[in-house]
This record gives sequence, C-alpha cells and structure tokens, in this order.
Amino acid sequence: MADSVRPEASMHILVLGAGVVGTTTAWYLQKQGHQVTVVDRQNQAGLETSYANGGQISVSHAEPWANPSAPLKVMKWLFQPDAPLLFRPRLDPAQWRWALSFLGQCTLARAAHNIRQMVNLGTYSCSQLQALREEAGIEYNHLEKGILHFYTNPAEFDGAMEPTRIMQDLGCDRQIIDADRAVELEPALKPIRNRIAGATYTSEDESGDARMFTQNLAKRCAEAGVEFRYGTEILSFERAGERVLGIQTLRDGHHETLRADAYVLSMGSFSAALASQLGIFLNIYPAKGYSITVPVKNEEAAFNVSLTDDEYKLVYSRLGDRMRVAGTAELNGYSRKLNYTRCRAIVRRTAEVMPEAGYWDQAEFWTGLRPATPSNVPYIGKSHFANLYLNTGHGTLGWTHSCGSAAALADIIDGRKPEVDFTFSGL
Repeated sequence: MADSVRPEASMHILVLGAGVVGTTTAWYLQKQGHQVTVVDRQNQAGLETSYANGGQISVSHAEPWANPSAPLKVMKWLFQPDAPLLFRPRLDPAQWRWALSFLGQCTLARAAHNIRQMVNLGTYSCSQLQALREEAGIEYNHLEKGILHFYTNPAEFDGAMEPTRIMQDLGCDRQIIDADRAVELEPALKPIRNRIAGATYTSEDESGDARMFTQNLAKRCAEAGVEFRYGTEILSFERAGERVLGIQTLRDGHHETLRADAYVLSMGSFSAALASQLGIFLNIYPAKGYSITVPVKNEEAAFNVSLTDDEYKLVYSRLGDRMRVAGTAELNGYSRKLNYTRCRAIVRRTAEVMPEAGYWDQAEFWTGLRPATPSNVPYIGKSHFANLYLNTGHGTLGWTHSCGSAAALADIIDGRKPEVDFTFSGL
C-alpha cells in the first residue's frame, strides 16, 4: 500500500453508510491519515443500493433524466405499469417538490450544465478507480471493454446526438457508429441487427460488480485500520448550535451515542430524512430500480461489451459467468417490494435482444432505491454545519462516481481544492 498523505491535523471521522460511496470515502480518508469509523445498519458493506446494480462505470451515461424530451415521455408512461420511468403520484410533499424541481431542470441550458457536471466527475472518478484498483489489488469481475449504447428507435437515436456532441466537447470519447459497427463490436447484438437505428460507443468506459468491489474494498479498509460498525441503525444527530456532537444509534437493542471530530453523510436515499433533523434540505427522492441476474447459457450468444438499451433504459454488464441487466425507475416512495410486472418486462426485453444468451427462466430479481436528485447531480461537499460533510444523491451513477466523489471530498475535508471541475455543495 502506498504511503498515506498525512494531513496537518488527523481527525476521527464517522462515515454514515457502507455502500459503495461510503466505503470509498472511508478508503480515501484513511489514506490521508484520518481515523475512520463506518456505521451501517446492514451486517456487511454494499448490501443495499450497491447490492445488484447495473455494474457500469459509465462516463458516457451522462444525459440526465431531466431533459427537454422528458416531460412528454413521463406523461405518456404515466399509466404504463412497465414504463422505463414510472411516476406514481402520492400524498407526499417530498415527491411533489422533487417532481416540480425535476421539471425545472428539463431545459436545454440546465441539461447541458448537468451533463458537464456529470462528465467531469465521471472522468475524474474513472481515473481514481483505476489508480485505486492498482494500489489495492482488488477483484470485482471488472472488464475494460467499453460501453455500447444501442438504439432500436430512430427518434431516440436522433435525440442522443446533441448530448453526445456535448460529451465529446467535454473530452468523453463517445463515438457515433452504425448498426454494422455495433454488431462488429458486440456480436451478441446480431439477432436484432436489422432493428438497430444507430449506436454510440465509448471505449474508455468499464463495468464490474459493485457489491464485490465494495466488500473487497471494505476488507482493505479494515486492514488499514478503518473500523466498521455493522448492524447499527442511525437514529438521529446530537447537535450544539451549528456543530454535530454525535449520532444516536441502536445496536442489538442497545442505544449508544457515537462521537467524532467530523461526520460524512452517505446514506443514499435515507440521507434526506436524517439531514432534515438538522434543518438541511436535500432534494433526494428514491428512484426504485430493478435488476435481473442470469446465468450464461451460450457463451457465443452472450455479450462481453457492456451495453445500454436507451429506449428501454436498461444497462447490461457481464459479471463472469453471469449477466446483469438493470434499469427502469419508479418514483413511488421507499417501499422495496418487488413489482414483478417490471421484473418480467426486463426479462422479456433482454430475451428478445439476445434469446440464446442466458437461462432467462432462472433470472434472479432484485430491487433497490437509488438516491436521485432532480438534476442527477449529487451533493458533495461541506454542509453549513462546521463538521458535517455530504457525499450522497448519486442516483444511477453511484458506482461510476464513487471514487471521484470520495477523493474530492477527502480533499475538501483536508482544506484542499479538488482536482475536478465540479460545483461542490456548500463551497
């Protein structure tokens, strides 16, 4: 392990949440010489939103949900139970506040601004991940074969041209290609060759198992001295003025107050409720996503290049002898109950795209709550509390942005300017 960079004043820092974002945050903080404790209600790292996500490290997946075409699509999908983006109206002020803010982000100017934020953070994060992977020597079924976006709807392909141009201007090498080149890059798409209107390909994008990464990194963190307090529910903050004094927790039926010099909030969709106890408003709402994990049936028919099916909002990642297909978003509160209509829709579409690739009847279903902001841009930085920092709200790109977010936040905590052009919260 490389020598840690020691800050002038080493602190004890509590990281709230042991998903991919919280665990990478712990890694970078301990590298800079801090004493770190990670608190999570699960009995292992990476067991909530990081458990079975899409698996893509995708700088090219930077077009925000909020764009000029979104409002009409959402209206069209309102009564379609298997729609890619499903809004279920509830008597929930947080949901409506989020939705109105989302509409405000659907302009050309806001979409272009948000693309810039996500591409810059994603590019930086990928370089940090590559360095971390080399240093820590962890395995997570990663592939460096790029990501191919394919379009079976000509209007969707046409709509991707302007966001692609913006990404190219920002240094993201997202190439526009035709159907023949798409099938050449990924022969598994041959069954639908005649239906592909066009595609884009970003060779520098990657894929891998986010849960395996998170859990293996947690082991490396523990070896480096990070303490993980699993099975610990975070109940509330203890405060004095504009400073956090501790967190109230519940573990094995016993209440305990945990204290530190500083705190990092990385609790995904549950960050907003906890922050509200301090009067901090985080416009984060859970976007319930689904995935299927399927054993490979026919190696020749299965994909190796990570794919994005933009019309259906699905991403495909190869994880050894398994295939992971994930996507769709349901804005319908905090329930994690499986909606089998939406699960079966993913199976139906993927079996249609590559019928011989997998044992589709053996698909394992999963659902998780992605912490979505209306802009798709996360909260990273210092809150107005002197010793509380934010690293949350990454939506569908927590895996993509985790290392860059964590490295940048560690710099902010140590009073350094991060090496990425990004608008940090509270700075």
